[in-house]
Amino acid sequence: MSFFNRMFGGGMDDVNYKELVQNGAVLIDVRTPGEFAQGHVDNAINIPLQVIGQEVAKIKAFNKPVIVYCLSGARAGSAKSFLEGQGIETYNGGGIQAMASSLA
Repeated sequence: MSFFNRMFGGGMDDVNYKELVQNGAVLIDVRTPGEFAQGHVDNAINIPLQVIGQEVAKIKAFNKPVIVYCLSGARAGSAKSFLEGQGIETYNGGGIQAMASSLA
């Protein structure tokens, strides 16, 4: 994986996202509501990075691993770091195109 992909869109985790989702992981799109409305991965919920701190209890209540993604992977990386700090099992799915491809 190239440096650019590792940093911004290829995802940071070497995992099988499709299997995680099949086993109940929750997909969280951390883009803005406007970006989410323009298109998102099936079954994803929108919790923008700007408000993720306010939604920790909701995310913990899922009691499941979460996969975060955004446009390029950068916001997903920030979300992953924050959520892991809150004790939530979190995976960086990278950018939306990478996430969609890994679930196909």
